[in-house]
This record gives sequence, C-alpha cells and structure tokens, in this order.
Amino acid sequence: MVKVTLDNPASVAAPFGDRFAHVARIDLPGGGALLQLAGQVAVDDTGEVVAPGDAAAQAERIFEIVSGLLAAHGASLADVTFIRTFMTDLGDLPGYGAVRRRLFPVPGKKPPASTTVEVSRLFLPGAVLEVEVTAVAS
Repeated sequence: MVKVTLDNPASVAAPFGDRFAHVARIDLPGGGALLQLAGQVAVDDTGEVVAPGDAAAQAERIFEIVSGLLAAHGASLADVTFIRTFMTDLGDLPGYGAVRRRLFPVPGKKPPASTTVEVSRLFLPGAVLEVEVTAVAS
C-alpha cells in the first residue's frame, strides 16, 4: 500500500493562508519516497517578494526554499528528477539558467528533466519565476 503525506515543514515559512501543502510525499513500496513540491516563488519569511523583477536573484531564493523542503524529507538538490518553471519573460532565461547550471552540476549525472514556459503573470506582483520540483528520497 502506498502512503501519502501532505506536509508543510517547519523549516520553511508556511504557504500563503495555509491553503495548500508545500510537499506531497508518496512513500514507495520497498523504500524511498517520491516528493512533489508545490510551486515556489521567491518570498522571504514574511511572504514579501525577494528582488522584485530580478530572475537570477529570485532563482537563488527559490532554490534555497526548495533545498529546505527537500532536506526536511531527507533529500537534496541531487535527488531532483524534474523541474517545471513558469517565467513571466523568457528573456530572463540566461540569468535563471546560470543559477540552475551552478546548482545542478552533479558529477556523472545529467541535469533533471525540465519544462520551462512563459506565462503572462504570477500571483504575486514582482514575482517573475515559479518553480515546481519532483525528487526521489532514499
């Protein structure tokens, strides 16, 4: 039987209005777990957008948040299998891509599968990126 846990780890600020879970953890038969993270935007602990309009700085903050969520479930960026990115301007791809290339240089391993799409806007003014991650924890 598969066990599903919805979680908001204390190490990361709670989602807006506590309306959703940051992490859906699916414990797999035989061990390990699939971790599906809700879309993350670059906010500080009070919910304010970090570096409005700056994709590279927002990417740094988003992956800090993602790292904290993964760590709460015994995983790290090295365990990421898929990244879905929503951007308000694909012209910001070079700055975002530079952050990704720095954070996902696992020796002998290809970067995670990925989808990136441009959207007209995100739900918080000043947010230019939203990132969803799937990972496998041992």
